[in-house]
Amino acid sequence: MWSFRKKNYRTDEELAAEYLATGNRELVGDLFEKHVKTVFGVCLFYFKDKDVAKDVVMQIFEKLITDLRRSEVKNFKGWLSFVVRNHCISELRKMKTRQFVPESYLDFEMKETSYETEEAIASVGDDIMLDHMKNSLHLLKEKQRICVEMFYLKNMSYQQISEHMKLSLNEVKSSIQNGKRNLKLLIEEKLKDGHNAA
Repeated sequence: MWSFRKKNYRTDEELAAEYLATGNRELVGDLFEKHVKTVFGVCLFYFKDKDVAKDVVMQIFEKLITDLRRSEVKNFKGWLSFVVRNHCISELRKMKTRQFVPESYLDFEMKETSYETEEAIASVGDDIMLDHMKNSLHLLKEKQRICVEMFYLKNMSYQQISEHMKLSLNEVKSSIQNGKRNLKLLIEEKLKDGHNAA
């Protein structure tokens, strides 16, 4: 499907750093070759159409050529995941008036975040999230709130929640993932307020 030079002896971060320093686009090709299957898989998940996904993959490749010249990337996989997700969200937003877009993407997934925010959210552990959960659950949309309550507080399985809510397993999983992400954002804000108050 895509063909780039095979020269993958250095780490992703080393390749990115060399590209930042030299502007040699073949280095981006090396990086992209290492991750193109994963990127395509994510794009296919979002768009459900192989041809559309291929087009978006190439858009992302072009985006990397520009974005990797702007600053040093210390965690390439994490950074790439952020870029791919936000680019897909951006494209879905453009397309949502012209074709079907799953409901879950029109909820929290349509809100782009910064890479710094994603890193901060990832550092918030599940134990802290559970401590704050009861105080923040009411801020979630109803479907997310109920699914999160059933999964985390009542220890119900996806299948049990699916049957109880009359939702597909994918809808349950999406509601839980988006609800958890929303909760972590709320908790991150509370932690920031706590630090500022201190």
